[in-house]
Amino acid sequence: MSFKDKQVLVVGGTSGLNLGIALGFAAEGAKLAVASRNPDKVGKAVETLKAAGAEQALGFQVDVRDPEAVQSMYQQLGEHWSSIDVLVSGAAGNFPAAAADLSPNGFKAVAEIDLQGAFHVAHFGYPMLTRPGGHLIHISAPQAYQPLPMQAHVCAAKAGVDMLTRTLALEWGREGIRVNSLVPGPIANTEGMDRLAPGDAMQQKVAQTVPLCRLGQWEDMANAAKLLSSPLASYITGVILPVDGGWSLGGVSLAMSHLTQSLNKSG
Repeated sequence: MSFKDKQVLVVGGTSGLNLGIALGFAAEGAKLAVASRNPDKVGKAVETLKAAGAEQALGFQVDVRDPEAVQSMYQQLGEHWSSIDVLVSGAAGNFPAAAADLSPNGFKAVAEIDLQGAFHVAHFGYPMLTRPGGHLIHISAPQAYQPLPMQAHVCAAKAGVDMLTRTLALEWGREGIRVNSLVPGPIANTEGMDRLAPGDAMQQKVAQTVPLCRLGQWEDMANAAKLLSSPLASYITGVILPVDGGWSLGGVSLAMSHLTQSLNKSG
């Protein structure tokens, strides 16, 4: 599963599981570019990738909510690369809030980052995707298909991302571009996990709701991204793939029941 000399852009790839995905591709010889809003995180991620042996590591500051900024990012990237082999769109925002308490601006902020941002990344990245063989991966979430309390904004946005995945797979397949979504389950040492399940005790409760009886690691997501982007998956497109240890089989609802009780008590 070598990606030597392949060019991989990970948007939102400066921390957490998205940085883990970037590191996974770097380990297979890929050239990497990462982008996010925080310039300090961009710089640190580039250094991390270089230290991990990435053949090339580029970094860009971008707010995916701003279409002109996203377009400018690709223009800057075009000064280094003529095409993109793998584009990972993983920028996201989240915070727990009951729908009755969620402000319009709060809903809008998550929808703009998760859904509108995903469109901007795909739309302006489309001309650079390798034909044939280019692959776009959206990083989705269980909230896309599992309604969860205190997550109305994320549920709506991520459901839109999954439908965007399917639509782009239909439209771009004739050019040899594949489009899929990865749905992470509870992944350890990520900002999302720390926000929704703060503390070791709560995270252990979540792990007990996973059929494989453990939290995921960034390597699990990286391996799934590499598999889908490899020739082994050349006939797979439009797929929404959970990488969750079987959590989507029923553990999501149970875990969120625990989390909701905990958040209500702390609130």
